[in-house]
Amino acid sequence: MANFLQSLSKTVHLSLAITVILFLGLFYANGGFDIDRIFWSWLLRYIHVVVAIMWIGLLWYFNFVQIPNMSKIPDEQKPAIGKVIAPAALFYFRWGAFATIVTGLILAYLNGYLHESMTLGIGSGGGRNTAIGIGMWLGLIMAFNVWFVIWPNQKRALGIVECDPEKKAKSAKTAMLFSRTNTLLSLPMLLTMVAAQNLY
Repeated sequence: MANFLQSLSKTVHLSLAITVILFLGLFYANGGFDIDRIFWSWLLRYIHVVVAIMWIGLLWYFNFVQIPNMSKIPDEQKPAIGKVIAPAALFYFRWGAFATIVTGLILAYLNGYLHESMTLGIGSGGGRNTAIGIGMWLGLIMAFNVWFVIWPNQKRALGIVECDPEKKAKSAKTAMLFSRTNTLLSLPMLLTMVAAQNLY
């Protein structure tokens, strides 16, 4: 088993296989269920949560682990972070953000609250639509920051895009500040998402 778990690909494939087996078990133990709007809504919600965990997990990794500990890493070891770890993490970070937004918007459409939530429940009674709408807008702001501020600045800071040392330092600071902004918004965003599902 240890040899098996040393391969990320095999581990992920086994996790997917267990997930499918559990799904089929729940399906047949429950007498089956229709492949209808409710099914697709459930599937989109599942995918939405999975990719959101990837996105916010990496956001918190950067802010709680990588950034605070960079000053403790000897200078000769820092290139390993900047040239290998950070670019790989940023790949999953930005595509996790993209997938979270896309699946969230599709989910809202399938469940019939896309317009009401995007208008924060104004004119539709508020409550759940306001809560989920605030969460959706915070998520959109955060995803915008990822793609149009953090990633372009990280490319300069990590040397993926060439620039002078002054611009590189400024880009690193800008990326960090917007990453911290997203960390600031993450707990309110999660609160409103969970509140919309459980308090209304």
